Amino acid sequence: MAALHEFERCVAAAWPPEGWLDVAVVVAVSGGADSTALLHALATLRNGQPGLVVAHYNHRLRGQESDDDEQFVGELSQRLGLPSEIGSAPSTLRTVECGREAAARRHRYRFLRAVADRWGARYVVTAHTADDQVETMLHRLVRGTGLRGLAGIPRTRALSPLTVVVRPLLGVTRAQVRLYLDELALPCREDSTNRLTRHTRNRIRHELLPVLRRDYNPAADAAVLRLGDLARQAQEVIDRLVESLISECLVHRSEDEVELRTHSLASQPRFIVREVLISLWRGQPWPLRAMDERKWQQLGQLVQTADTTRQVLTMPGNIEIVAIGDQLTCSRRRGTAGPPRGASSNLS
Repeated sequence: MAALHEFERCVAAAWPPEGWLDVAVVVAVSGGADSTALLHALATLRNGQPGLVVAHYNHRLRGQESDDDEQFVGELSQRLGLPSEIGSAPSTLRTVECGREAAARRHRYRFLRAVADRWGARYVVTAHTADDQVETMLHRLVRGTGLRGLAGIPRTRALSPLTVVVRPLLGVTRAQVRLYLDELALPCREDSTNRLTRHTRNRIRHELLPVLRRDYNPAADAAVLRLGDLARQAQEVIDRLVESLISECLVHRSEDEVELRTHSLASQPRFIVREVLISLWRGQPWPLRAMDERKWQQLGQLVQTADTTRQVLTMPGNIEIVAIGDQLTCSRRRGTAGPPRGASSNLS
């Protein structure tokens, strides 16, 4: 193998090739600078070894521009000698007015999981960069978020029981990506919607961050990333405590019911009790987005206030909470459809 470019060495350091050279890997490629650079780097590190699969999802939200992206990725795959799979969003996605970005993301990851299943891929790789991390954290901060949300985009997460999403560019900036593409004369596509400041995320990128760097701290990005790293470390500690408390107080769990003995939660800080409850909710097919701060407070108070009389609360999704003494039962009453389960929440 020829000497590696600095960018390729950064990718190899973040995701050591010895862990993925002998397994199938799906690379999510939009055709933009980040994913194009990532694909070239992975192909170089793979050094002709088979098993790298290109996956492109056409959201069909930008007309001919979207179709041109699809064509670019197909031609790029051919030049690199890699198999490719193309997915397309349903026509109904264009009619979604509220939550379109979240809907598009769900469709895209559903497609990526299907591609991974077909190829038996151990990993799905995406091209989120350090700049994406900073923008995500600020976006969540201005909308309202908890410690988990402040931790930003995770480096890895489970996509299915057999497949893991990996983001090896989270420590790489867009400037480094551009330098790599320029020095190797590698073409890429530009998404014109990234310049539209009617989108909050684009305003953060084009308006808020330049002001923070110019008027407050030239190293604002690094400061945000350090905060995210601290939040991730703190959340890991909290998660271990939460897992221990759940194993201690969980009596019974099924798709429709969770039963707890809450004596071990009575003396815990309210924040920890709330984290335990959120963790339990995430593990159930119950609405999460509709559980706002007031509802978590109500539920937490019920958990920490021992009362021999029977107390009942009804939560979104027709979830009935019954507390008697230190026994708490959360059960879904069948027959009435609740609000859709949210994939994320402002609390996370």
